[in-house]
Amino acid sequence: MTALLLFHGSATAQAEGTVLGRAEPRALIDIPIAGMLRGGMKSFQIDFYHSDGINAAFAYGLTDRLMVGLSYGGTEIIGTQSPDWNQVPGVLVRVRVFEESESFPALALGFESQGADGYIDDMDRFTIKSPGLYAVFSKNYEASGDLGFHGGINYSLERDDNDKDINLFFGIDKSVGSFMSLVGEYNLAWNDNSGDALGRGRGYLNAGVWFHPGAGITLSFHFKDLLENQPHEGFANRTLRIDFTR
Repeated sequence: MTALLLFHGSATAQAEGTVLGRAEPRALIDIPIAGMLRGGMKSFQIDFYHSDGINAAFAYGLTDRLMVGLSYGGTEIIGTQSPDWNQVPGVLVRVRVFEESESFPALALGFESQGADGYIDDMDRFTIKSPGLYAVFSKNYEASGDLGFHGGINYSLERDDNDKDINLFFGIDKSVGSFMSLVGEYNLAWNDNSGDALGRGRGYLNAGVWFHPGAGITLSFHFKDLLENQPHEGFANRTLRIDFTR
């Protein structure tokens, strides 16, 4: 209600898999959201991250309410070092349980085994754990463009660090004109703050900007771990994402 008063917007449902005429986003930076690829839609995404890391992902909308995907990558792919590939490909399955309406958010259930920022072999986990099993909601408003609120709960299957807690996450995105969006997310990382985990209890605060040049392309620049939850990573881990959706 506060958002509506501040922006003088009105609640709107996501129409036929699009937001502002573009395909619904399916993630903000690292956290999943309730966006879907509708039946027949395809997405190819490439992430570039530290240590010359690259991750490529393909997703496909089997129906308007069911999408699947595969991903694979590794570090030291660019340069003279021998590539260090992820152990197995990542798998994505997402089901839209409830469509968004003027009164209620969209709700999606899913499973995703792809984490972020490289796989750590001796810990049997990604630097940022994969979501695993999750439930996520998304609600969009018309507020001088699109304003989206997102939140969810997840249980990662990466548990060899002896931190097996259920986790919560939240995020927001706001369009700025028709060619740019600002995004932010906060992963509480309750599953990465004890035992042999990498985090130190601050959670992962990430921010980014999306550019939409057209033709189904989105370029994303991300600034991650602004709270330095993983001290060895340094301040503002910078990553790049290219997404092509048709």
